Amino acid sequence: MDSTDIRHLVALEDGHWWYRERRAILRRELRELGRPGRALDVGAAGGGNTRVLVAAGWDATATDSSQTAVDLARERGLKAVLADARALPFEPDSMDLVTAFDVLEHIREDHLVTEEIARVLAPGGHALIAVPCDMALWSAHDDAVGHVRRYGRESLTVVVEKAGLKVDRVWSWNVLLRPLVVLHRRRSQGSDLRRTPFLVNAGLSAVVRAERYLPVKSLKGVTLFLRARLGR
Repeated sequence: MDSTDIRHLVALEDGHWWYRERRAILRRELRELGRPGRALDVGAAGGGNTRVLVAAGWDATATDSSQTAVDLARERGLKAVLADARALPFEPDSMDLVTAFDVLEHIREDHLVTEEIARVLAPGGHALIAVPCDMALWSAHDDAVGHVRRYGRESLTVVVEKAGLKVDRVWSWNVLLRPLVVLHRRRSQGSDLRRTPFLVNAGLSAVVRAERYLPVKSLKGVTLFLRARLGR
């Protein structure tokens, strides 16, 4: 993302259904991980997910390759460091959790990112990763936001496991809205990063929340989540 896109994201992410419901997923995962420790939020943009980590008791640091993103995160009172995800400026075995939401798909050498995640994780530490799924959904939106790929379950699992991480589970998100996304993306001429009318936003949120209670996580969605841990 360029600096304009990052500022736009920060301005709308608190209320936007997509980002709000993803933060809810992060909160649920954090509850399962137990006692908080040190966390690194890679590709944090303005720190929306970093704030979730801090609120849950984690000693969290945001990183991003954009100075604009780092400045915005700091303005929100967060610890933030300018860093390339392929060369993180942190010691080995120094983190108990690394999150990387919407990062791998932007970087051609995605294996370098997962290797860095594994390097900075302490033994027993966890990684939470989210990526856009399925090249069949490729559209002008992907071009506009700088994606180089979308993932399948196998391709995501392979790049994580080759880095030395053990995958605990992979699941789909935004399954129920996939048909609507397919239709929208066929007509799209650019990024989907825009403010959504209140009633539409509320309706989309309700649909996505329904996935918490339905057995749809093994079906095709719009996003893949992965949780892994370092076993050495």
